[in-house]
Amino acid sequence: MRKLKLIWDFRGPDAEQIAHHHLIHLKEYIAINALDINVFGTESINDMHWIAFLAVEEANMKPIRDALKPHRGQVYQTP
Repeated sequence: MRKLKLIWDFRGPDAEQIAHHHLIHLKEYIAINALDINVFGTESINDMHWIAFLAVEEANMKPIRDALKPHRGQVYQTP
């Protein structure tokens, strides 16, 4: 099944810290809702742009997207 990467963008001098903090809340959401999500993290786009993300199966994406309101999404590519 195809996975989609839900992405939250953070920009500015504090982007790294904000992305890491946002990931804490994403992990809490996963735990509270007992979701089978094991692909999540943060990534540096550049010094002033970081993302927090999680990858969900396409069939399960809509309720998670509606609850968490990501800034954007894309097809997840396995690293």
